[in-house]
Formats: sequence, C-alpha cells, structure tokens
Amino acid sequence: MKPDMKVEFAGIELTNPVIAASGTFGYGIEFEEIVSLERIGAFVSKGISLEPMAGHPAPRILQTPAGMLNAIGLQNIGVEEFIEKKLPPLKRYPSCKVIVNVFGYTVSEYKQVVERLNDADGVAAYELNVSCPNVHAGGMAFGSDAGSLEYLVHEVKNVSKRPLVVKLSPNVTSIAAMARVCATAGADAVSLVNTFLAMSIDVETRKPRLTNVTGGLSGPAIKPIALRMVYEAAKAVNIPIVGLGGIVTPEDAVEFMLAGATAVQVGTASYADPRATERLAKGIESWCRSHHVERVASLTGALEVPQK
Repeated sequence: MKPDMKVEFAGIELTNPVIAASGTFGYGIEFEEIVSLERIGAFVSKGISLEPMAGHPAPRILQTPAGMLNAIGLQNIGVEEFIEKKLPPLKRYPSCKVIVNVFGYTVSEYKQVVERLNDADGVAAYELNVSCPNVHAGGMAFGSDAGSLEYLVHEVKNVSKRPLVVKLSPNVTSIAAMARVCATAGADAVSLVNTFLAMSIDVETRKPRLTNVTGGLSGPAIKPIALRMVYEAAKAVNIPIVGLGGIVTPEDAVEFMLAGATAVQVGTASYADPRATERLAKGIESWCRSHHVERVASLTGALEVPQK
C-alpha cells in the first residue's frame, strides 16, 4: 500500500515533507534539469534582499571532515529581478511550493521585501532569515536577541499576506525561548537550525581559510545538536516546526520528524549529490512502506521517550 506522503504546515499542503533549503538550491529553476521539482514538497530560495548583494569574496566555501563551512554573505540578485526573472518559470511546477527566504539589514528592509513579494504570483510563504552567521549586520543580530526578534517578527507579520516562517539561529542560549518569542509575535512556523558559527585556520600561512574569517558550519557534523534543538523547540511551541541540519539519509529525516518536525529541509547534502532532495523524498516513502507507516505526517512528534 502506498503511504500518504502529504504534510501540512502553516496552511500550506506539501506533496511530501522534503524541502530544499535556502542557499543550497539557487532560485529553484536552476535545478529543473537535475531534479524533478514536482517530486519534492517545496524549495526555499536564496536569501532575497531589497537590493542586489555581491556577497563575500572567495574563498567562501570550505570542506570540513563532516560537512562544510560557508561564508557566502547572502549573495543574491535582489527582490525586483527575482520577481521578474526567477519566479515566472517556476509556474511550470505548481506542486512544488516556492518559499522565499527574506533578508534585511533593518526592520524596514525586511518589510519592504515582503511588501514587494506580496504582489508577486507563485509564492507560498516567506522564511524570515534572522540567523545568518556570516554577514556583518542584520541576520543573526536579530536572531540572537529576543527583543529584536520579537519586534521584527511582529512588524513583518503585520505586512505579510502569506504564512511567515522564521528561520532560527542555533547560536543562542535557549532555542526553545527563541521559538516561543516567534510564536508569541505571530509567526506561523519556525525552521531550525541554521548554521553554527565556526572557523578554520591554515597553520602554514597562519591565516583564516575564509576571507570573512568565520562562517557557518553545516552538514552531518551538526545533526545531533540540530536534532536536540528541534526536540526542545517542539516541546516549547504549538506552531509547526521545519527541521534541518545534516540530513543525508531517509532515516535522518525520520529522526527529525519523530523529534517534532512537520517537514524537513535538505541543504549541504545537495552539494555532494545535486539530486539529494529527490532521492530523500523517494527514500522516506520507501521507509514508510517498509515500516508500515500509512501517513508520513503521523511520524511528527511520535518519539517514545522513556519515563524517568
């Protein structure tokens, strides 16, 4: 019997729980000749800002023993060109939902990007990037301060015509507290976690390997910590959670769902295998079939914790 792979969060129905993570899937349309977009639930665009951003100079990506460091610096074409050139071709894939990652240096910039996107067709939701660890202003400055985060989410939610997902930083004292702040401020869902602030040094030159000095660590190395944070956030809030952080196998995705995630995002795995998202969507379905799971949505929060 074919399992029901549909999941729903923040009023959005996905054909399956696999979402391509922001910054790892371009603007979506670049992957259409590699990945069957209709076979994944959604993708999140690169972070979109009010004006185009050049990002940091190279080197800005570095392989690590169990993942990668990146300091791209949110390079993107800006909201106007995104709407004009990147959104229209995606209408060919109506079953693959488009979630736009939104970034700004100020609250006003976040709001202006969302207000411009409100008038665009083909967008299912916004993912508020408050957690990028490799830009010098904005980003993590909002995600690591509860007061600033609450104000930003409240202000953007007031102008948003679509569901608002907030992407949380793991570089905080309590992820559960930050998830509660977002829920209180009106967020429709939270996604977690973004990358961990990290660095690498070349001992021969005695210089940082990244031009930005520090960057964001992602990949399998962060999965156990990300999984714990999803579990903690899920116990703290009633809004849906999208889990991410080092997902490579179908079993990884199932772990995040058992911990409380409604859907999962796949990021770094796409660098090693550009078809990782499609492979995982198929793999999760096979896992459900072999484990007699009739509805993949039933896995969310189904972790059996021993009583103390």
